[in-house]
Amino acid sequence: MFESLFEFFFKYRPIVFGEGDLAFRPTTATYVAAVAVLAVGVVSFRTYLQVRANSRPVDRAVLIGIRLTILALLLLCLFRPVLVLSQVVAQQNFLGVLIDDSRSMQIADRDGETRADFVTQQFNAAEGPLLAALADRFALRLFSFSSSTDRIEAVADVTYDGTQTHLGQALTRAHEELAGVPLSGLVVVSDGADNADDPLADALLPLQAAGVPVFTVGLGREEYSRDIQLSRVDTPRSVLKGASLVVDVVVAQTGYRGENVTLQVEDEGRIVADEDVTLPADGEPTTVRVRFTAADAGPRLFSFRIAPRPDEMVTQNNVRNALIVVEDKREKILYFEGEPRWEVKFLRRAVADDENLQLAVLQRTAENKYMRMGVEDAEDLLEFPRTREELFSYRALILGGIEANHFTPDQLRMIADFVSERGGGLLMLGSQRSYAEGGYSGTPVADVLPVVLDESAVDGESSFFVETEVKPTRAGATHPATQIADTEEASGARWLELPPITLVNAIGEVKPGATELLTSADESLVVLAFQRYGAGKALAFPVQDSWMWQMHADIPVDDQTHEILWRRLLRWMVDGVPDQVVAEVPKDRVELDETVSLDAEVDDANYEEINTSQVSAWITDPDEELIEVPMDWTADRDGEYSSNFTPSKEGLYEVRVEATSDDDLLGSDTAFFRVAPSDSEYYDSTMRAPLLERVADETGGRFYTSDTVDSLVDDIQTVGGGVTVVEERDLWDMPALLLLFFILVLGEWGYRRSRGLA
Repeated sequence: MFESLFEFFFKYRPIVFGEGDLAFRPTTATYVAAVAVLAVGVVSFRTYLQVRANSRPVDRAVLIGIRLTILALLLLCLFRPVLVLSQVVAQQNFLGVLIDDSRSMQIADRDGETRADFVTQQFNAAEGPLLAALADRFALRLFSFSSSTDRIEAVADVTYDGTQTHLGQALTRAHEELAGVPLSGLVVVSDGADNADDPLADALLPLQAAGVPVFTVGLGREEYSRDIQLSRVDTPRSVLKGASLVVDVVVAQTGYRGENVTLQVEDEGRIVADEDVTLPADGEPTTVRVRFTAADAGPRLFSFRIAPRPDEMVTQNNVRNALIVVEDKREKILYFEGEPRWEVKFLRRAVADDENLQLAVLQRTAENKYMRMGVEDAEDLLEFPRTREELFSYRALILGGIEANHFTPDQLRMIADFVSERGGGLLMLGSQRSYAEGGYSGTPVADVLPVVLDESAVDGESSFFVETEVKPTRAGATHPATQIADTEEASGARWLELPPITLVNAIGEVKPGATELLTSADESLVVLAFQRYGAGKALAFPVQDSWMWQMHADIPVDDQTHEILWRRLLRWMVDGVPDQVVAEVPKDRVELDETVSLDAEVDDANYEEINTSQVSAWITDPDEELIEVPMDWTADRDGEYSSNFTPSKEGLYEVRVEATSDDDLLGSDTAFFRVAPSDSEYYDSTMRAPLLERVADETGGRFYTSDTVDSLVDDIQTVGGGVTVVEERDLWDMPALLLLFFILVLGEWGYRRSRGLA
């Protein structure tokens, strides 16, 4: 509308004024006429100054101003103003037309028509008006692009089945192919859904340098009227079998505000959880927390979905898939207790039925005498480990009532390194021999712990003792380690029902960056806190009798709260603890024939990086064929090895990485990925006008929608490069100048009438 009005009054469209340069083309007659106009102006000025009658000075000033403006307007027209601009010579230049070939072009979001329908209507070889207009002025070269870019002979060759959109790659390919010909520009017809990993700026710089404008035509709605989307699902890559997972799912919607829907979780077709969701306000995402159990071992494909709603524009974005490796293995945990107490018995009982936790207990019964429980053979754990290799064979370490001076300085440093370098989990229980009371202040272990050890609180003549009920903090109410019931609400209520326990360590402050999960009833004392430290995590649980949550008279015999707490707490401690060899595939889903990066980190038994080991990836494809891919040290980081692999079949791939040194096996690890068409085109699939505008602005082109594309051909002829000719377009006969002339004449007459001067 604005452009039409502008063109009506000023004869040409705004782009012509933007590209053209203002100039004047006067003749000899122009100067003669200009002298005459100036003479008339002088006479008029003097005449109005001499007139008195009943006029006021302000009247004379207004009339002089109007008359001089009229004469100036005439003088402007006499000097014949023109716009000087370059115009592309018809049929002397090439034009690249890039058609988006991705799946999102099949979305029907404009009155039931798909984005591809617009392309067919405008670029059909026989009837397409836009294609015909472009072909009338340019030599056209057509390209289709999605994850790759290809030359096509006609738009009918476009299938709209691409699973990704690499806009930068398409621009580079078209520019390179047309580099040897006079090129007026590139036209990109797309919804702007660029999901490539490469930065778009790298593709725009050569176009800017070569002066090749890009004209972008955006298709689709910028906002949907009715749509539900699962924007993000945060899941771990691997978990222990039987793990209780708490997964956050981000849901966004438009058009269904306040409606109730059900989020379902499927384990390869079997529903394992569902959660009722009240949809938020339009455009506002909400996070839904859903809980389920990973019951079956192996690589499992979990699906998170909301059933499509009536009139929903895009239904493919109602589901997200996540590949989670459920590992059926036993994680070794060392529990070192410095004194006989009930906590050992009931902690062992709590995890006895968990086949994925192996609790090895070393309990001091007297000076230099120990009792061992849960060890694998007679030579295991004769005393607390004195070497890194022995200690680092465990995934987690629990320190009970054992004083700091029981350890050598090397052992204290080794415990700290167990967390920071090996990546293990450390948990310290409450006791008169723990924390500051046990002399840990100022030791490397104190640096690792998430709480502040206050030596001033330790009084040699009196002991700290508090009996308190326990409640979760805001963080503890949602943390997986402190969930003791099926839902967050039930878990929070259950904590308040548990009997009190006793604290004998005066700990009231956590370190900056640490998280407090459980607190005392008056919130003055820390009951459970954790922090990330280096590669691992450390926990403080200054409770000396958590077994009361099992044996108190108010607790039913069959109550499982104590067992649930310890199993989830210990499972969370060992979650993510690395092995000597760690295999990693950056993405759990890739496209067919897409290169996959295989990465591995290799350490020795002391968890020090090795750069000289022999590393291979053994890949099992969907047909059970075994492929060996050697891996090389990257030289970018110690202990890091990598290789590439290109899958040729769809399905699930297993990657087993093995590392050896001097023919001795250091370790192995397994990762999985699947090859399947990507569904990324359906997420955030509205037309991305800002990106398309950016491409056009940075290259000197223009951005259009399906409603404004009619001016595309003329704009390319005005803005485009290649073989051009200079044109001059007259401005003196613009309707706006004539209208202004009449307004001034009528204004002068009207002013005279209103003042009684006519």
